[in-house]
Amino acid sequence: MSALPLTFAEFYPRYLREHSRRGTRVLHFIGTTLFLVCLVLLGITGDWTWLLVGIVSAYGFAWMGHFFVERNRPATFQHPWFSLLGDFRLYAELWTGRQKF
Repeated sequence: MSALPLTFAEFYPRYLREHSRRGTRVLHFIGTTLFLVCLVLLGITGDWTWLLVGIVSAYGFAWMGHFFVERNRPATFQHPWFSLLGDFRLYAELWTGRQKF
């Protein structure tokens, strides 16, 4: 991703192109699921370590997908907030069937 998109609506189609392979989407889905589980555990235990574990899990799985499956650079480095929104939108769309694994 080169030029900074002005809106998330402009960013998201580019985000999807950079997540076109099934393996990348599966790894993102696993990482986001682990992040959400860790948030629940944080809420239950009050132990803020779960937040760190969740963040490391989410980025670890996502970056494995980019570096080893998709073979591209994660959008996180240039567009951190849009990338985070894209991760959650893709996650929701995978759950609802709007996007395919």
